Amino acid sequence: MNPYIQSLRLRTLPLSVSGIIVGSGLAGWLRWDVFVLAVFTTLCLQILSNLSNELGDALKGTDADQHGRAAYGLQAGTITMPQMKRMILLFIGLSVLFGIALIRTAFGSLCCDQSWVFIGLGALAIVGAMTYTLGRHSYGYMGLGDLGVFLFFGLLSTLGAYYLQTQTLTSEVAWLGVAVGLPCVGVLNLNNVRDMPNDRLHGKRTFAGLLGPVGGRVYHTCLLVLGIVLFLLFGHWWALCVLPVWSWHLWFVWTHEGSALDCQMPVLMLSTGLLACLGWI
Repeated sequence: MNPYIQSLRLRTLPLSVSGIIVGSGLAGWLRWDVFVLAVFTTLCLQILSNLSNELGDALKGTDADQHGRAAYGLQAGTITMPQMKRMILLFIGLSVLFGIALIRTAFGSLCCDQSWVFIGLGALAIVGAMTYTLGRHSYGYMGLGDLGVFLFFGLLSTLGAYYLQTQTLTSEVAWLGVAVGLPCVGVLNLNNVRDMPNDRLHGKRTFAGLLGPVGGRVYHTCLLVLGIVLFLLFGHWWALCVLPVWSWHLWFVWTHEGSALDCQMPVLMLSTGLLACLGWI
């Protein structure tokens, strides 16, 4: 595979648009131009996060020796540091470009209070995408990665997509933003349960690492169960379609460890995307 494409981590992209799909679906798909621009903005932010994560872990030496996993570009030596930094700058620019176009399309102007709020949120999203593992005070190394994923890819993504479509908010949208954010956190938690021994060796503190192998799996189970329960509480019964997949997924997580868990990453990502597509019906 092309090392640049590999570093984009394409399998994470369906997950990143889950909140956009839920928020836009609840809004009734009023404006497709807003939806499309929101998707492109979110995809650029997710890729920016992936690239920054790879660079941050490489600089800290966290991914230097992970057995049983395919090496990404920096670790494999197929991408240089300057090349990775140029890719990061490219996706910062694309995030800004699509974000500005999204705000201008949704509100008709960049010079209104709503636009300034979303410009601020966009800037915060770019900083959040880059500082998960990149920088001296990266929040992913302080056990705060779960909170970042929940806020950016769950709550704010869902609320933002709905507001850009309708210029209003409801409590149901907020709760369903929580619901879709929980399995998004589950993906990060699965990654952290898988990498727990290596993370501890390199001083990376994650919430799963603080909980331990058993606690991390209990936490993982709670995230998925609560996500479905919240959808059901608001009458979105189609969410039950992912129950068989998640039941098998949880069995696998509880009975395997280490690199064997890697195959469950796309399972949880794609099923969360399916939940987002069906949950608002």
